[in-house]
Amino acid sequence: MASGSALIFDEEMTRYKLLWTDPVCEIEVPERLTVSYEALKTHGVAQRCTQVPVRQATEQEILLAHSEEYLEAVKQTPEMTVEELKAFSRKYSDVYFHQNIYRCAKLAVGATLQLVDGVMKREVRNGMALVRPPGHHSQRSAANGFCVFNNVAIAALYARKSYSLNRVLIVDWDVHHGQGVQYCFEEDPSVLYFSWHRYERQTFWPNLPESDYTSVGKGKGSGFNINLPWNKVGMTDSDYLAAFFHVLLPAAYEFDPELVLVSAGFDSAIGDPEGEMCASPEIFAHLTQLLMPLAAGKMCVVLEGGYNLTCLAQSVCQTVQTLLGDPAPRLSGLGAACESALESIQNVRKAQSSYWSGFKHIEAHSETSTKRPRLDEKNGATKEAEKPASESNTEKKTQDIVWPEPLARTSACVRTVLAPPPGVEVSLPDGCQRLQDVSQSTTKEVQSIRDKHFQEVTDQNILQPLGNVISVLDQMMNKEVCNGCVVVCDSSVSVRCAFQHALIGLAERVMVVFIGDENIPVITNDGKVFLVQIRAEEIEEKCVNRLSLCLREGESFTAGFMQAVLGLILPLAYEFNPGLVLEVVGESGVKTHLAPVWGQLTCLLQGVAQGRTLALLQGYDKDLVEVTVAGLSGAPVPPLGVVGAPKPEDVQMIEKQRQRLQKRWGLLRCTVSES
Repeated sequence: MASGSALIFDEEMTRYKLLWTDPVCEIEVPERLTVSYEALKTHGVAQRCTQVPVRQATEQEILLAHSEEYLEAVKQTPEMTVEELKAFSRKYSDVYFHQNIYRCAKLAVGATLQLVDGVMKREVRNGMALVRPPGHHSQRSAANGFCVFNNVAIAALYARKSYSLNRVLIVDWDVHHGQGVQYCFEEDPSVLYFSWHRYERQTFWPNLPESDYTSVGKGKGSGFNINLPWNKVGMTDSDYLAAFFHVLLPAAYEFDPELVLVSAGFDSAIGDPEGEMCASPEIFAHLTQLLMPLAAGKMCVVLEGGYNLTCLAQSVCQTVQTLLGDPAPRLSGLGAACESALESIQNVRKAQSSYWSGFKHIEAHSETSTKRPRLDEKNGATKEAEKPASESNTEKKTQDIVWPEPLARTSACVRTVLAPPPGVEVSLPDGCQRLQDVSQSTTKEVQSIRDKHFQEVTDQNILQPLGNVISVLDQMMNKEVCNGCVVVCDSSVSVRCAFQHALIGLAERVMVVFIGDENIPVITNDGKVFLVQIRAEEIEEKCVNRLSLCLREGESFTAGFMQAVLGLILPLAYEFNPGLVLEVVGESGVKTHLAPVWGQLTCLLQGVAQGRTLALLQGYDKDLVEVTVAGLSGAPVPPLGVVGAPKPEDVQMIEKQRQRLQKRWGLLRCTVSES
């Protein structure tokens, strides 16, 4: 099994710069790479990564995405004078050339392909390539937007050719639309391209109508291009999470990628002069975490933009630390996406409803859009494109924006502990240990909780595992372990014991995700506990801190379960912001098909509560224990395969619960009318 995260960097890629005055291009500087790498070293992150050497891409590799004529033209730049370079640069839009940029561009592509090789050969689990020049704007025969060769597009084509891949997901969270990637794959159903980008109804660079949500791909590629345009500045963590929960992840799970490539532009973070957004550096830890369960963890992150050097360095650190498995920081103050973001999300879901079963239930009249302003004809639009008058002064203010420095992310000595039944041997992944014997003081604590909360329980088979439950929680409280899994005999008693002990000192709020048909006697009205229950029988809930879902066994169980996870459970978990997650499997009629989706849920919930999760599994089920421990420890969880369409009655039930809860929990909202 692959382990470790690759980090690819070569100082040679800093050895080119702008040689003349150009207000558009002056923000693309060598320091973008150096501050990112130095920050990783300063925080001890680079030292924990697998250092992979850089190589130059071959001409054959570059020609996977570019024409021979363009490559031959770029090959002439090392011999050009400054005036010749300046004239050559003017042939393209918003890009500059230097005598060393051809070499650096070959290194950028080569570094990206080295990362793909390491991940696909399972030499590492994932990784990040710090490269320059960026790539996602460059086109088959044109440099564009600081980009010379399209690093990620070449990587997708290379991976497909070299490893016989059928499905590659490209996630582009740069603040500019990666039109070069879109053009490369818009007729290709083997690559799903998702891009969110500042658009402002075509008034922001690159000012293209095909950057709007209506561009869904062409021919066989229809539905495999997803554009989510941001039509105003100031987007926040909540807006980005809503886009992932309600647009990207449902399509990604249905697509079932074999490799995930990320065009990681950090100009979408707070303080950046290009993006003018308000998303924190910490959000990139969570975006990374949410993508990690896909493709059995095979993920390659490749640097694109990012022009505020402080926020760029912080965001890169957040991303790489998550790749390494460090617990993601807690996000506070989450709520509904803003009206403009909801409008875009709603329109994207409607435009894609013909192609993805997760969006098919959207009614035809749901599309909404205000009129797009008429654009003046522009000759050669630039990244300094005209902005709405109300935002004309925003860019001047970005340099004055301040935000708190991300808190240090520390890992427990042990990632995961497992307490199986006595005498049962279990194969443990890296970072997981077997729980040691329970102390005498823990046994006394169990007795105290029993006397106070469930005196009627006398069966030692039920009481004995409770010592393991308390022991794991105490180790989590002491930061000795991050999370744990305990096999228990009675899930109801174990849950009561766990949250009573947890609320004493470990967590101010606990989220319980319970798979089972029995009633769990937990109090939720005080706001300290949120209970999610998936059962075979439908019950009516009125409390806004309870969610009950009726999902029955069958061929559509996986699709219904994942739609509930992405559209309901994850938004609720992030907004509730618990200090501990209790994942519980009791007596249930859905156990037969549960293990694969349970592994995905466990992995996705690692972004919540800094990864502090206690899984309680009633009875020993080898498959369930293995996927739970994999999800908790950061090991790859098995892919689900292509997720089909959920049953109409499941869709109706999920939508009914969303409508019931969204007034209290805003992250559930995905249309303007609900705001």
